[in-house]
Amino acid sequence: MSIKFQADNDLNNAILVGVRRREPACDFQTALQAKLHGLSDLAVPARTASESRILVTHDRKTMPIHFAEFLAAENVSPGVVVVSQKADIGAVIESLVLLWAASDLKEWENRIFELP
Repeated sequence: MSIKFQADNDLNNAILVGVRRREPACDFQTALQAKLHGLSDLAVPARTASESRILVTHDRKTMPIHFAEFLAAENVSPGVVVVSQKADIGAVIESLVLLWAASDLKEWENRIFELP
């Protein structure tokens, strides 16, 4: 199954725009499109999982905790990518495009991983 991304509310929009420009076929949904505004951090993994999307976030403080809680309740998630706010945006864009192009959604199931 092909990878689809979901931007969290806190994700730098330049990353989303850059991925879409670099690879227009990549399905990367904005937080606004997914209606994430106002959802608790606990509800975000459930929403993204229901749409089979990998969550892309800058939230390295609380999202790993909420993701672990989501999995502990015996839920399944396509995964979470935590992006450092200090990371080079171009490198993040290239990494996400590579992840999208060279891997399958099943490879990331129930995994959380960081992009520097």
